[in-house]
Amino acid sequence: MQLPPKVTPRAYARLAEIGAGADGKALRVAVEGGGCSGFQYDIRLDSAAEDDLVLEGEGERVVVDSVSLPFLAGATIDFTEELIGARFTIDNPNATASCGCGTSFSI
Repeated sequence: MQLPPKVTPRAYARLAEIGAGADGKALRVAVEGGGCSGFQYDIRLDSAAEDDLVLEGEGERVVVDSVSLPFLAGATIDFTEELIGARFTIDNPNATASCGCGTSFSI
């Protein structure tokens, strides 16, 4: 059995700040083909679908579709604020290489 992704308290707190749950939305984290390293993350606010894995904390939800789940096994979903901007990030132990932008990776 694969470890599900983890979501940090900081990521849940940011979702609460932007009112995602209050609007009935969840943070969707998906993996798509493409990007400069072979795969890329698609991170956006969305509604949960029937086959999604739903991770809940602090009244907020993060959802991952069943196709993306194997690519995100054991990953950590976080929110960071840096000089270049604030964004949700993925620390993915399955990625063998990633691009400098942090949204593209290979396995």
